[in-house]
Amino acid sequence: MQFPVYVFGIHPHFLFEAIAYFIGFRVYLYTRNKERIPMDKAMWVIVGAIFGAAFGSKFLYWFEDPYKTIEHWTNFTYMLEGKTIVGGLLGGLIGVEFAKKCIGWKRSTGDDFVLPLTVGMMLGRIGCFLTGMDDHTYGTATTWITGVDFGDGIKRHPTQLYEIVFLFTLIFILLTIKKKKTILWEGYLFQLFMLSYLVFRLIIDFIKPTPHPYFYLNNIQVACLIGIVYYIHLMIKKGKHHLHFRKGEEQIHAK
Repeated sequence: MQFPVYVFGIHPHFLFEAIAYFIGFRVYLYTRNKERIPMDKAMWVIVGAIFGAAFGSKFLYWFEDPYKTIEHWTNFTYMLEGKTIVGGLLGGLIGVEFAKKCIGWKRSTGDDFVLPLTVGMMLGRIGCFLTGMDDHTYGTATTWITGVDFGDGIKRHPTQLYEIVFLFTLIFILLTIKKKKTILWEGYLFQLFMLSYLVFRLIIDFIKPTPHPYFYLNNIQVACLIGIVYYIHLMIKKGKHHLHFRKGEEQIHAK
């Protein structure tokens, strides 16, 4: 296979990123809980997610190689060329929370984004894989049977495909939880999604040939650790509140 793999003459990264945004948005409109939030307010949440994700993906990328970023601080092209999914997710989260505060919405909206995000990310990773070396999302050299030569004569971990398999497995588990109605609280599925993905990225980035200047961690892993701590704390807090609420209900029924 010759990388990048153009599809009908279109660069794979551009094509699949565009498809990911389009289909992800359509999936959101089709699957969102209409009773959870009105469409007019949902659109403001989406706007917050888009702007937050755009900034977050760029901001975290700048810390991949901090010395290089400082060196090219005035280079407009360099500052805009890179982005990261983890930065986009965490930035999008902040953007959504900011938008919700602006419109005065207090209920969780995250569960509606789980399926659209997963579908969009899987499609996007197909584009990353087909782009090859230029995308800088490949893994380190390997002798595993999964190794792929992206064009430099070295077989590498196809971390993009690993991520697709992980996301497919994760969404299957989350949809099973939803189908069996074992959701403990509003926002539970999104929190599980984020925690699981951040743990996955923390691990998988050990086999990526990116700079690891932060105590043997790269910029993505540092962000993942912060996100993991946040979501563990949040889910423990939500779990205690849920348990307290359930006990209160049982006492009422006992009377």
